Amino acid sequence: MSLGCCADAAKPESRKRRRGGEAARYVFLAGNPNSGKSTLFNALTGLRARVGNYPGVTVERKEGRLRGSPVQAPIRVLDLPGTYSLSPRSIDERIARDALLGRLEGCPPPDLVVVIVDAVNIERNLYLASQIFELGRPAFLAVNMMDLAGQNGIEIDFERIERVFGRRVFPMTASSGQGVAALREAILAELAKPPEEANRSERLRPARVPMPPPVEKEIEELEGVILKARPHRAATARMEALLALSDEGTERDLAADYGPEFAEAAAAARRRLEAAGADWRSEPIEARYRWLEENLRKAIRARVMPEQTPSDRIDRILVHPWLGLLALAAVLFLLFQSIFVLADLPSGLLEHGVIRLGEWASGWMPPGPLRGLLVGGVIHGVGAVLVFLPQICILFFLIGVLEDSGYMARGAFLMDWLMRKFGLHGKSFIPLLSSFACAVPGVMATRTIESARERLATIFVAPFMSCSARLPVYTLLIGACIPERKVFGPIGLRGLVLMGLYLLGVVMALLTALVFKKTLLRRRESFLILELPPYRKPVLSVVLRHVWERASVFLTRAGTVILAANIVLWFLVNYPRGGEAKEPAAPPAATAPSRALDAPTTAAAAVEAQGGGTAASFENSYAARMGRLIEPIIRPLGFDWRIGVGILSSFVARELFVSTMAAIYRRDGAGTEEESLAEILRRPAHQGGGGFTLAVGLALMTFYALALQCASTVAVVWRETISWRWPLAQWLYMGALAWILAFLVRRAVFWLGGA
Repeated sequence: MSLGCCADAAKPESRKRRRGGEAARYVFLAGNPNSGKSTLFNALTGLRARVGNYPGVTVERKEGRLRGSPVQAPIRVLDLPGTYSLSPRSIDERIARDALLGRLEGCPPPDLVVVIVDAVNIERNLYLASQIFELGRPAFLAVNMMDLAGQNGIEIDFERIERVFGRRVFPMTASSGQGVAALREAILAELAKPPEEANRSERLRPARVPMPPPVEKEIEELEGVILKARPHRAATARMEALLALSDEGTERDLAADYGPEFAEAAAAARRRLEAAGADWRSEPIEARYRWLEENLRKAIRARVMPEQTPSDRIDRILVHPWLGLLALAAVLFLLFQSIFVLADLPSGLLEHGVIRLGEWASGWMPPGPLRGLLVGGVIHGVGAVLVFLPQICILFFLIGVLEDSGYMARGAFLMDWLMRKFGLHGKSFIPLLSSFACAVPGVMATRTIESARERLATIFVAPFMSCSARLPVYTLLIGACIPERKVFGPIGLRGLVLMGLYLLGVVMALLTALVFKKTLLRRRESFLILELPPYRKPVLSVVLRHVWERASVFLTRAGTVILAANIVLWFLVNYPRGGEAKEPAAPPAATAPSRALDAPTTAAAAVEAQGGGTAASFENSYAARMGRLIEPIIRPLGFDWRIGVGILSSFVARELFVSTMAAIYRRDGAGTEEESLAEILRRPAHQGGGGFTLAVGLALMTFYALALQCASTVAVVWRETISWRWPLAQWLYMGALAWILAFLVRRAVFWLGGA
């Protein structure tokens, strides 16, 4: 996979990006994962971010203009991927290293680096900071999460840290905005100076960590090779030499810039160190940690704290091997039950508004195809999806609360032992968790997994997690097929079914990973090292911002992809007009419980007021023809061609299944304007409804829980694996698995006496 590196990216003439006639200045935010970089980025840019990918890779690049910087000469803030050191172990970390070294194609070298460290774990975070400071670039140190440091009894002498590193230090709490204004003003003042003056003022003295004499000698030899090949890289030459000496992967990357002579010199240096009995891998790391400990011992003090903090006492229950799992199950159930309970009123109001809007448009426009397109294709089609916006907002609000409170890390800890038993990497938890929102960022999040085989295994199972696009489908089918019944106290049957669908995806992901572990993707077992953050009160503004971002994505999707698809769908449902329909082939014999679904729709009149044709022309529409093409495949599941049309359309976007059902059944004259779509689907087919029985509904929910009905996910898997072989294999095996399980579920309902 190309990393888009460019040997000359650091040359001054490579800075081509201009705004208002002047070159933009760049500030890079660097730091460990979970140090608060993204929060600080949002505070510095005011959420005016542009998100794309770095050249040649799928690693996300988040960039925005610094608040207060002039439009004519803007200051751009770039949020680098999190990394623990400049010796990368993943694509994300390699991108961060190359950007800081100024050797990343399409990315100018930084004019200023802001290194963010977590005040609670400042000793470990300063390892990366010391490496970045040795690059010789202008840099600030931002010590974040000072509020949590105070709660943990940590006292920091910032003046001493400034003297040790020769860099300005800014204490802050980015989540509340404390200290952010001072950092922003310092950035503006620093970059207002000419570059030469900025270099002199910020490089107060070299923050160079001394290495053992044998290692130092070899570093100087390699540094000479670099300067001979690229004299303009004098500032970063020493750190590049050190990284190449202690990390063979970095040596291979840098050899592309400096030629085979550099690779040969690095290999010879390692051989000499081995002959002298020096460990070239560990000695530079140990020397850096010793230097940090010696120089910062008096700068970081921790008051004597109680043996057990409040977080420790809570964790005695929430991370207990059995009590913790029960608590996690309870939390997940309450989350899914709340989606129905809390969203009932706003969803009803939205649905009522869509109906009234359709009635108003019908009364305002004369009968004809245009009115049919607006009412049936746009208002009812898109509106059928928009009514699920409250459920999506509530889902992401509750997930945001769990993440911001620190509970999600406990969930990862509890699930790690289970994931390892099924052959998944410990780091797979975060991509799988992200996939509950959307499989696309979940698949992209696998970049943090070092092993190619473990990364591929996670990519293969990530789409099993029920994403937010499945939620409208689940909600519609549960409302149509599952009775509103209390099972135990406040526990409702519909909430249990919804939770069961999410658990089904998790179980199938684990079983599939186990099969891969035993067959195609055999690998050594790996482990998860995880720090459990202290429990904290969620920041409402941060949670609401997360909800707004997800709601915006949903609304944008509804206003673009779903709108366009509904217009096409309306055309397919209503055309060709005129002529007699061909007599549809008689369906294969069905068992008695499925006859209601198999019976043809017999609505007497067409919806001509909406621009529709006759019922016969509907039976002969393009949509009907498409549905009948796949009907022989889905008929054993109890699905007719109408459901087949929904399955085909939902490959563009799963939510389209809802609007497809609305277009077909409201177009076919079924029901009244006052009836909800779920009520229409619940009615028997011979009464103009969908005939969605319990067996059909559960089978269809099972199919959607497991099938890879998402073109976007297929595309991103292709981009991540750089091959069509893997996404095609994934689409086929997930589709086959969905068909088999849906068939078994339908038969099981019949065996248990259901309909």
